[in-house]
Amino acid sequence: MLNYFLCVKGSADTVFFIDSPTHHFLRTPSSDSNVQGNPMSLLEVGATVSVLLGFAPPATLSVAGSKKLNEVLLPNPFDRPRAVFMLEVGGAEDSQLFVDHNGSPFESALQSQVLPGSDKADIQLPNEDGVSVFSFDVLGSETTITDKDLEIFASWVGGSYVANELEPLTGALTLSSGNGADLSFHISKKEDREIIARSVSLFYNFQGALDVHEGLSGTIRNPAELIKGSFDGLKAFGGVSQQRIKLFYITLSKILDSLQTAYEGNIVGVVIFKGTPLQESQPLMNVMFTSRPAVRWLEETTGSAESVEQEQKTLVRRTLAWITGLILLISTLLGVYFLLNMPLTRDTLLYSNVKLD
Repeated sequence: MLNYFLCVKGSADTVFFIDSPTHHFLRTPSSDSNVQGNPMSLLEVGATVSVLLGFAPPATLSVAGSKKLNEVLLPNPFDRPRAVFMLEVGGAEDSQLFVDHNGSPFESALQSQVLPGSDKADIQLPNEDGVSVFSFDVLGSETTITDKDLEIFASWVGGSYVANELEPLTGALTLSSGNGADLSFHISKKEDREIIARSVSLFYNFQGALDVHEGLSGTIRNPAELIKGSFDGLKAFGGVSQQRIKLFYITLSKILDSLQTAYEGNIVGVVIFKGTPLQESQPLMNVMFTSRPAVRWLEETTGSAESVEQEQKTLVRRTLAWITGLILLISTLLGVYFLLNMPLTRDTLLYSNVKLD
């Protein structure tokens, strides 16, 4: 069973962190489910994600925000998962429904709320070479599915789908809720088809993220990995029903377990519940890539040193050229001066009758 750190507070926006069952990266939550943790802003949530990916938190993080990160993360900067699964869930008006759900992993969670007015924030990461980001959105209502998709999804979550051979997308999907009762969805009903279609879309996006991870696992680069998505299927067609909540729990739990297996326990989940539906193109958490100042300064320093060395060489050469030129000029002038002022007498050696035998 996964360990959960949950922030839940009535109808307020909430966030929870999901630790690895085999390799702990988060502090152990209190056993008292009524204990309220310190509220966190989305900026602090984004800073927590950055640290989990192995990067430093943003410089704009306050001292109080740093203390909140210390309440969530284990104090070992050299032991981070470097992989995060982050999901934004819209339409969860009363998050207490998730806590009260039978068999909910949130029953023993540490509770806290997202600070009011914290509409959106950035997850600040270094350049794209150091991190892989897989993004997806399950927000639209026009998701197209087939009976084959429903059969694959039902088999994956441990259920069954009985298709209608006479007419497509009119069959029945049956899932086990784990407490002896089965969940039944009739695809011919618009509200059932809507939540099932979004759940299937969530499943396929998760499979795409696993494919990317498998492709990166064999590379030398070994970047940090962020899987970031949005899901907005809880409040479709007139409110949040127990059927939708149970289906969401089954799908999400299966995804989390599969991720832990694929990443061998080196991944942490971050799920944000928002009371209102999510809007397309306006996620709560944006990924922003920033340059690395230390590397840039090092490059500038290296370039400046080379430039100074080149200038010094040029100065030495010019100085030697000027000195040599002045010496030659002075020598020439002195030679001309002495030639013009020679005495006009016979040279005893030139004009002597010297005979060489």
